[in-house]
Amino acid sequence: MSDEIDYKIIGDDMQAVEIELDGGEGVRAEAGAMLYMDQGIEMQTSTGGGLFKGFKRMITGESFFITTFLNRARDRKRLAFAAPYPGKILALNLSQFGGKIICQKDSFLCAARGIEIEVAFTKKLGAGLFGGEGFILQRLEGDGMAFIHAGGTLLERELAAGEVLAVDTGCLAAFSAGVDYDIQFLGGFKNSLLGGEGIFLARLEGPGRVYLQSLPLSRLADRIIEASRLRSMPPMGGQKE
Repeated sequence: MSDEIDYKIIGDDMQAVEIELDGGEGVRAEAGAMLYMDQGIEMQTSTGGGLFKGFKRMITGESFFITTFLNRARDRKRLAFAAPYPGKILALNLSQFGGKIICQKDSFLCAARGIEIEVAFTKKLGAGLFGGEGFILQRLEGDGMAFIHAGGTLLERELAAGEVLAVDTGCLAAFSAGVDYDIQFLGGFKNSLLGGEGIFLARLEGPGRVYLQSLPLSRLADRIIEASRLRSMPPMGGQKE
């Protein structure tokens, strides 16, 4: 059983989630996500279930270690976790999703103590011929509250049975466990070499709920890298001083 926790989400584009813990309650989070905590809350850092669990989290892009924040006091204490970049924090009651939800590898922020974090799906995109990044998903399991972060604007879609949605792999934030998912190759020579949307898409088939993010971290990083590259180029007709 997961701990029952109270929370509120603060802010607009750079959000944080503030959590209230009764005595003896705890919350789990990735290392470095904590914003502040009241005196009386104790941090316990571990692999969260042995070396194998730690290595599985590393595969999903998270830290090898996970931290449990436990309220050792008798009265209520508060702590908060901050979003890593502009976007929205999504609060998910896993009991409303059959005790299980799938999310993007770097979206997990924190969860009530008792919720497990597992590798759900790994696939190499364009292995051999095209290279490509890995498509890795996490599975959150339990019956309490979990919080994930989506970059930019958060969009929600409810897929009917048999309804199919094609999504850029980076823009997929989370979806209910009943949704069937896979990677599809966007065929064609022009699509492969010239397509600006990439040649691999996530294929989602209902029934179930899907959460999308308009600004995935990978896209934001690409724009920053490209802007930095352009600024470092010497001006036309002369040498950079």
